[in-house]
Amino acid sequence: MALTYTTESAATGSRCRRRLHLHCKHRQKGVVCFFYAGIFYKRYLLFLTILYITGLITCAGPLLTLLHPPPQPPPGSLYRSQELFLKLWPEIQSDNSSTVEVEAPRFLEFGNILGNVINFEVGICEDVIDLLRKLKEQKLCQNANAHQQPVPPRLQRYLVIEANGGLNQQRSSICNAVAVAGLLNATLVIPHFDVHNVWKDPSTFADIYDEDHFISSLKDYVTVVHHLPDELMENYNFSISAIPSMRVSAWASARYYMDEVYPVLQETRVVRISPFANRLATSIPPHIQYLRCLANYKSLRFSSTIMNLAKVIGNRMTDKSSSFGGKYVAVHLRFEEDMVAFSCCEYDEGETEKSEMDAARKRGWGKKFTLKNRVSEPGLIRVNGKCPMTPVEVGLMLRGMGFSNNTPIYLASGRIYKEDRYLEPLRKMFPLLETKWSLATADELASVKGYSSRLAAVDYMLCLYSEVFVTTQGGNFPHFLMGQRRFIYNGHAKTIIPDKTKLVVLMQNMTTSWDSFKDEMETMLAESDRRSIMVPRVKKSTRKGSIYLNPLPECRCLWESQNSTTISDFLL
Repeated sequence: MALTYTTESAATGSRCRRRLHLHCKHRQKGVVCFFYAGIFYKRYLLFLTILYITGLITCAGPLLTLLHPPPQPPPGSLYRSQELFLKLWPEIQSDNSSTVEVEAPRFLEFGNILGNVINFEVGICEDVIDLLRKLKEQKLCQNANAHQQPVPPRLQRYLVIEANGGLNQQRSSICNAVAVAGLLNATLVIPHFDVHNVWKDPSTFADIYDEDHFISSLKDYVTVVHHLPDELMENYNFSISAIPSMRVSAWASARYYMDEVYPVLQETRVVRISPFANRLATSIPPHIQYLRCLANYKSLRFSSTIMNLAKVIGNRMTDKSSSFGGKYVAVHLRFEEDMVAFSCCEYDEGETEKSEMDAARKRGWGKKFTLKNRVSEPGLIRVNGKCPMTPVEVGLMLRGMGFSNNTPIYLASGRIYKEDRYLEPLRKMFPLLETKWSLATADELASVKGYSSRLAAVDYMLCLYSEVFVTTQGGNFPHFLMGQRRFIYNGHAKTIIPDKTKLVVLMQNMTTSWDSFKDEMETMLAESDRRSIMVPRVKKSTRKGSIYLNPLPECRCLWESQNSTTISDFLL
């Protein structure tokens, strides 16, 4: 069927299109309006959401902090000792009571132990009685095997060592070298001292020790010579440093030396070991251990220059202590700039101190402290009791233990870091404080000034003379000194060894009172006295600690052979 398209129908279609167009236009307006309204509501809702979250965080933050507080530094990790001193100073000033009696070290004359004839002084403690019981359980003193076997000159073998470190680390090397020479039946060449890049002391063996006495006192046990013979030196262009250095592991056993070093010595006639610190185990055969004792307690005597100066300063110190019966307390303080820098501890100088310590570390140790894998945590170091004690901490401790302000103090130390600031509180607490610098003239000190090892040797002797010795940092100096005081005074020399892990906590507590602080210090002193008693191990083969700190029982043979010796024989 055909479809007819008329004018009327066309007009009708046109009207329909116009209506449809208008309808669509109005609908589009609605869509646009609705769209914009949606955007407005979404923004409004977003704003409300943000506002809600912000308010929630603002309100909930403190609540979360209360429920889960941020980690606080552990007790004792902050240095606040100076603040504590200022707080307690009025009470310290008004409390000058003395509860500690400073007694001269007692030298017991040991009789014939084999006959059980032992002379006791009144008041000997139970620990020393226990010591004597253990000594009687030991076998007879046998050191005959320590004597060196004669060797024809043409077959002599030589041991050359280079001692590194400071005064007492070098001393350890020398004693170990004597023992190794005896073990290998070798001739020992007078040890050479390395120049440390921190202490920068070029002193030779003869500058510090009496070389002739060293050689003569060892002649029956180990042959010691000044130099290698020319026939051997010629092979190395007359240069010791041209002799190949044999690497020996730390704490090497006697068996290691016999298996590894002795064959080389037999072949080359000379062995050089550099460096030599800590190159011998603590536990070695008794007759070889005896050589360590002999070297340390008899053969190593300071040079006449050092001994004469120490005697002059010692006499003046006792004169200054006349109101105290000539007795004094020696404090070994390690608060020099290099020690503070090496420790990586922080005190109260802020950025200034940090900058100075960074510079000191760079001068002394190069890039060692800036390596990527090296992490420094000053707070943790302090909590573990590894930070050097400051002068004010020493003063607070001693006054708290019961030493009055008229106690004479000898301060054994290098130049104190920022002396004007840090030393003033100690001088306030102990006005009778002296040092080698205050007791000797510039002319008298000229022979040792600028030489750290010689200065340390003078301090060593003044500490050895003292009635009470206070150690603050540990290390070779106090270990050797405590051991020698135990040896010559038979364990009756008073030593104060602070518990620094407890001390740092106490000195950070700003709420403590002087009375409670004193109670803690008196307890610490009692514990220190208990720990300083010399009771040796019975089984020598299981020794783990240093023989230089605890000389018995291995050094008993030497001790008995000198049972009629007086104190002056050791000191002169």
